[in-house]
Amino acid sequence: MKLLFAATFALFVLSAFDQADSSAYDKIVAHSRIRAKKEGPNVCALQQVVGTKKKYFSTCRNWYQGAICGKKATVLYECCPGYMKLDGMRGCPAVAPIDNVFGTVGLVKATTTQDYSALSKLREEIEGAGSYTFFAPSNDAWDLLDPEVRTALVSNVNIELYNALHYHMVNKRLLTKDLKNGMTATSMYNDLSLLINHYSNGVVTVNCARIIHGNQVATNGVVHVTDRVITAVGNTIQDVIEVDDDLSTLSLGQPGHFTLFAPTNDAFDKLDREVLDRLMEDKNSLQALLNYHLLNSVQCSEAIMAGTSYETQEGSNIEIGCDGDSLTVNGIKMVLKKDIVTTNGVIHLIDQVLMPDSDEVMSMDQSFLKIILENHILKNKIVLSQLYNGQRLETLAGKFLRVFVYRTAVCIENACLIRGSKEGNNGALHLMKTLITPADSSMYQLLVKNGAFKIFLSLMEAAGLNDLLKQEGDFTLFAPTDEAFAGLSERDLSLLKSDVNALRAILLYHFSNSIFIGGGLETGVTNLLKTLQGSNLKANESMLVNTVKVPDSDLMATNGVIHFVRTLLYPEDIPVGNQDLLSLLRRIIRYIQIKVLNCNMLLQNHVIGMK
Repeated sequence: MKLLFAATFALFVLSAFDQADSSAYDKIVAHSRIRAKKEGPNVCALQQVVGTKKKYFSTCRNWYQGAICGKKATVLYECCPGYMKLDGMRGCPAVAPIDNVFGTVGLVKATTTQDYSALSKLREEIEGAGSYTFFAPSNDAWDLLDPEVRTALVSNVNIELYNALHYHMVNKRLLTKDLKNGMTATSMYNDLSLLINHYSNGVVTVNCARIIHGNQVATNGVVHVTDRVITAVGNTIQDVIEVDDDLSTLSLGQPGHFTLFAPTNDAFDKLDREVLDRLMEDKNSLQALLNYHLLNSVQCSEAIMAGTSYETQEGSNIEIGCDGDSLTVNGIKMVLKKDIVTTNGVIHLIDQVLMPDSDEVMSMDQSFLKIILENHILKNKIVLSQLYNGQRLETLAGKFLRVFVYRTAVCIENACLIRGSKEGNNGALHLMKTLITPADSSMYQLLVKNGAFKIFLSLMEAAGLNDLLKQEGDFTLFAPTDEAFAGLSERDLSLLKSDVNALRAILLYHFSNSIFIGGGLETGVTNLLKTLQGSNLKANESMLVNTVKVPDSDLMATNGVIHFVRTLLYPEDIPVGNQDLLSLLRRIIRYIQIKVLNCNMLLQNHVIGMK
């Protein structure tokens, strides 16, 4: 019994270590096997981009979308790496025969690489004793190589081709689980480095060449098939491009793992001359602009299968995606040349200069810009966990900002936080979806200044509710514009004002006794806002209130927030007793059935509790 327990425990430990060692590549192959289990044993499901030869062990996201890089993908079923078909049997029931590295290269159908290995006298080496990793280019990979380069390699077989193939080799066995993201492997050609990236979506690259068939074990090593011929890296990023010495803090010449989206000279020529001149005069702005083009990670084009947001060295985010074979930046095809590999990262050439928001406002009046910045900086360090509903935060400009905490959002005035707040020793950084606009006027002052709410204001005065717009508080108002009353005559307006109780009930239905801004509304559900009249308003994240579109929202006031509507809102559960008033309301409010009842006594109970 003790032996059985010990054996079971040992198996458990070994299996645990095996799981711990598994890589993203191994996991995605395992998932592909599960997806294809109906096809028989050891079959893997892959996706091929329509019109290309590109095949992927796809992520769940791409699998269910049926697309890769925005292009339709078809499903293929192939033997998983290391397995083969047998005539008359389902799936891939046979384990592929194990051979030396030379024979294995042929087994995985990299026959051009095998032929070149024999031609360059590499065959004897990779058939003999040793432990090698061979990143073998597929036949298609050789076809993609520049014809002149390929001819030059083959014509000088004893030197150039042999050296090129040696650059694809490492003098020890490295499985995909050993190929860690960001590591460098020493090649067998002059000890030059190979840059390895292992991405969370299962893609593994070597100098940005993607491994398309990995872990084919040989008696003297392992073979990984790549989608392109691996080219030697240049020097550092700074050596490849011309960078002003005054901008050396970019660290483009130092060790690291960077991605640089480098604009061409033509890209800078497209910039507005005034903006370009200002950039050249201000080294800080220019460095910020360059940092906006720099990521602190290596993003090879073959690893990008869908749009993903990345934080730049400047601190803002850009989205890197793809459209077929083209890379996109912020959704725009602008990459001219991809995957220029250097010792400390990769360069993609782009034909447009990326402009962060900070540069977009460079043309603003600088005093106005200063006010904007001062209203976004607090006098004290406040981290996300310290924010609470109703809190008041003082800015450097002396303004006070209100904090609103909702079920799924935390907002400062009209702007809500994006996930990713960061804390430092001397402060905290909170990313906002929009510019913060502090309130400096009451709702009454804002409506008067706007000029499009004359009828609504006259109705508020007739109902004795003007003080509600002026008093301190935290209200949400859906304010009907004059357009909501289009076509009404003076007699109609007099009729509307004649029944004060009914008018008060209608107007109070447009107010909620708490502040709700658009970004605070929970998505995918109906948000109920209790009104001062007593009934609920129904709102959603698309800024529809009772199915009425809100054309303009989040006008912040010192005593609340105003959202514009182009129709009068009406509480469904409040009947109308006056037939003339009922007829008038039906002309104004078309989306609701209004009940008819003598309800003057009922309406008298709906009065406001003034603060």
